[in-house]
Amino acid sequence: MSFGVLDTTWFSLIGLLWAGYLFLEGFDFGVALITPLVSKDEIDRRMCLNSVGPFWDGNEVWLIVAGGATFAAFPLWYARLFSGFYLALFLILLALIARGVSFEFRNKDHRPAWRRTWDWANFLGSLIPPAVWGVAFTNLVVGLPLDSGGVYRGGLAGLLHPIAVLGGAATVALVSFHGANFLLLKTSSGLAHRTRSVAVPLGVAATLLTGAVVLAVALTRGKALPEALPGVVPLAMAVAGVAGVAAGTFLVARARDGAAFAATGGSLLLTMGAVFARMFPTVFPDFHHPAHSVTIAAAASGHYTLVVMTIVAAIFTPLVLAYQGWTYWVFRRRLMRPTTGSGATGSA
Repeated sequence: MSFGVLDTTWFSLIGLLWAGYLFLEGFDFGVALITPLVSKDEIDRRMCLNSVGPFWDGNEVWLIVAGGATFAAFPLWYARLFSGFYLALFLILLALIARGVSFEFRNKDHRPAWRRTWDWANFLGSLIPPAVWGVAFTNLVVGLPLDSGGVYRGGLAGLLHPIAVLGGAATVALVSFHGANFLLLKTSSGLAHRTRSVAVPLGVAATLLTGAVVLAVALTRGKALPEALPGVVPLAMAVAGVAGVAAGTFLVARARDGAAFAATGGSLLLTMGAVFARMFPTVFPDFHHPAHSVTIAAAASGHYTLVVMTIVAAIFTPLVLAYQGWTYWVFRRRLMRPTTGSGATGSA
């Protein structure tokens, strides 16, 4: 087996794109998931939506770029994912469509039934993606039963084994906690108090669930992949991720909201890093039959394609990051609850 610098670089960059997606889109999902728990009226619900309103569509760009980079840099990986995880990815696509539409359609009519319908669309559209992503990435961590051609043929049912379902639940809990910490940074008074009251239990649940997933994966038996990283590397990253969730719980209980948000964000980054470190040097691993795994080298595009992609990424990535950073800076202030009426909230 051999893999070059560009192959490994793009494997790592795709991992960073996924980590950035979960960090940024994670709090979008989380805010939607906790909105029914913390909002007491229409104004609170509007404030929850406004807290992510300027950001959610830009955050989804990270998913699009991650998918596009996978298609261009590792076309075989892209093909294997969409053939093996077809139904799972289709569910995510439907959920993201419903979620995106809900932001636009909710205020087109003031009838309570209309708004409740789109509130549910936003909730389910924010629940299904992290749950399914958690199931999918957990399967990549524990390995897939591949045939001799490196193809997964188990269907959706084959992905829903206990460890994978636990991974999906842990991901939902973690993004919910991450979203609560973000909402604490964006709101004040009653909504913030109610958010804090659910943030600590969410933190405890996320810590226990992520810890259980790490333990379950560590106890999973399998053969070592040729030229894989030492097992202690992904394990250490995963344990650090669990510690980050626990630290976030401790910090939010003491009203250190910025540090708590950084802790949960760091946990998501470390967790995704652990996933890719565990997979290396494959993109589609089978830990029971390592010879069936699809390696980075086998899945990669040609050298010229990777060179061109690297040049384009070097030029445009700083521009995109600068623009997105500017967006967060412009909308950095807390949202204040209106003293009269029920219109849109403003920034403090």
